[in-house]
Amino acid sequence: MPNFATQSLLRVSNICIAKSQRMIKTVSKYSIVVPFHNEEENVTTLYDRLKAVMEHIGDPFELVFVDDGSRDRTYRLLEEIAAVDSRVLVVKLRRNFGQTSALAAGFDHASGEFILAMDGDLQHDPDEIPNFLAKLEEGYDVVSGWRSHRGDNFIMRRIPSRAANWLMATLSGVNIHDFGTTYKAYRREVIQNIPLYGEMHRFIPALASWYGASICEIPISNPAREFGKSHYGISRTFRVFFDLLTIRFLLKYMTRPLHFFGTIGALGMATGSGLALWLLALKLLTSQHVMELHGPIFVIAGILILAGIQMMGIGLLGELQVRHFYTASQRAPYAVDRIIRLRSEESLLQ
Repeated sequence: MPNFATQSLLRVSNICIAKSQRMIKTVSKYSIVVPFHNEEENVTTLYDRLKAVMEHIGDPFELVFVDDGSRDRTYRLLEEIAAVDSRVLVVKLRRNFGQTSALAAGFDHASGEFILAMDGDLQHDPDEIPNFLAKLEEGYDVVSGWRSHRGDNFIMRRIPSRAANWLMATLSGVNIHDFGTTYKAYRREVIQNIPLYGEMHRFIPALASWYGASICEIPISNPAREFGKSHYGISRTFRVFFDLLTIRFLLKYMTRPLHFFGTIGALGMATGSGLALWLLALKLLTSQHVMELHGPIFVIAGILILAGIQMMGIGLLGELQVRHFYTASQRAPYAVDRIIRLRSEESLLQ
């Protein structure tokens, strides 16, 4: 019977650690993507609950855990889990890139036909996963969670969240109640067509709708955080406004930016040219000294014409960027340090 040292050596030899690429490619029906950042108190509990739920479902699955530059023991715990369960894939990022980039890393390394994303702070109940998967099985492309009864602070979190979600639904045209939650499920072909960067993860349903995805919403519970510290504050609410402007522009003018900038430019050029022609007519018909009597109008006309030309130029540059977008180099908004997965017995025998 091998001693403890031998067993440890065999266990380590079965772990595949890859630099910046996935060495073991398995195909699962379901992939559960969870980003972690300083969640050492929640890692083991969440893994146990996820494993119990997915084993009860019975179909092949994988758990894709992304360590987003944690400074506590989060990565060490994930490494220990990956060492004993071949269904767990750990993606360690080189630094803290943010939730959107961590989710993008998880989606890129997930192999499942259906992909579900959730937070690692235990505020998303794994027991609700079958509800998401059932909606996907019905044919929906995106299933979004709705925290219909939130346990957060009413003034600092719930009121700003309601206002932001109302604005998002109005501007994006996607009629769901909760854009902010990470707890969502996707068909693989849908989520792979959506480029994620910045803080765009909350707008995935809106971006998916641009691609013609069918979207539904299901209520989820929102228990209070038991361990650790929340990484979100009131400051995030103010950034939502700029994200809203971005998503509105992307949804309406992503493939035709010249229609937006060109319209503004044409209006500026037309207004400035009209003022200039009026001043020219005054000069020719009345012999007035235009600069003395109408100097400010003359300056405004010149500025409007120049600004209009610049806006037209920006629109043309935007068209070039759109062309580049559709021939993109597939750059990822994150940098992977290592990927860890335990080889299954079948792969060791091959």
